Amino acid sequence: MAGVTDRPFRALCRSFGAGLTVAEMVTSDQSLWNTQKSRLRLPHLDEPEPRMIQIAGGDPQMLAAAAKANVELGAQIIDINMGCPAKKVCKKAAGSALLRDEKLVAEILAAVVAAVDVPVTLKIRTGWSAKYKNAVTIAQLAEQEGIQALTIHGRTREDRFRGEAEYDTLAEVCQAVGFPVIANGDIDSPHKAKEVLNKTGANAVMIGRAAQGKPWIFSQIKSWLEDQKLIPDPKPHELHSIISQHLNGLYLTYGDFMGIRVARKHFGWYLQQAGLNEWRKTFNQLETTFQQQALVDSIFLNASSTAYGPN
Repeated sequence: MAGVTDRPFRALCRSFGAGLTVAEMVTSDQSLWNTQKSRLRLPHLDEPEPRMIQIAGGDPQMLAAAAKANVELGAQIIDINMGCPAKKVCKKAAGSALLRDEKLVAEILAAVVAAVDVPVTLKIRTGWSAKYKNAVTIAQLAEQEGIQALTIHGRTREDRFRGEAEYDTLAEVCQAVGFPVIANGDIDSPHKAKEVLNKTGANAVMIGRAAQGKPWIFSQIKSWLEDQKLIPDPKPHELHSIISQHLNGLYLTYGDFMGIRVARKHFGWYLQQAGLNEWRKTFNQLETTFQQQALVDSIFLNASSTAYGPN
């Protein structure tokens, strides 16, 4: 979710009831933190607590130093990424590539936990490939080294995002450890969240891609789990307000030039959810914040008087 879970998106998800939001993954190589992209990903003291940052890398001491530096900047939870399947991450022996080296995993976890006095959590996949699923072993190592919680995506690194997530491995992990386990992968509705929790025995669910263009999914899941009540998707006038709030947050965070460009992918996801994909090309050609906001107003003020989507 790098490039997606930026500050405006996290704020929006929290407003819809997300219990914990994680800042975008940042490299453990501090020499690369001087870019605007990296600076925006680092903790900011004016963000709501708890502030959680995710770090990635393959060197125990670099990860430990990065964790310590993030805590000094205001991070209150450090999450270590061993789940990202991206080639550019795995080529550097980081992300899910680390799952092939259990000794190195243990060294990384021990170094990071020892370096900071805040909770350290871990994100993994079920293993490297279908023939090499070692999530239970990694989870037990994590518990031994002082990791406070574990998130597992129900695919291997080899799977990337193909096929369907499986939850049997997650259930095995939940039986094998005593700390909180968070289930992740293909959880895209309140019913699926409940099903996965029941099947795995996990303590919570993590939502990733299903929140793109649908940040209200958190309130829907929360309502279903707590009260067995289904909250409908927003009506046109409600969606208009949500999108406008999101766009304004992007412009404030990135400035007009980059904000306009980042807005394109987020608005594309909203259009997809609303069944209004025909507007995507037009929106992507706009070059000013005023033009973008004007088109949003036009689309959704008109949509308020007509039926669209599954409302």
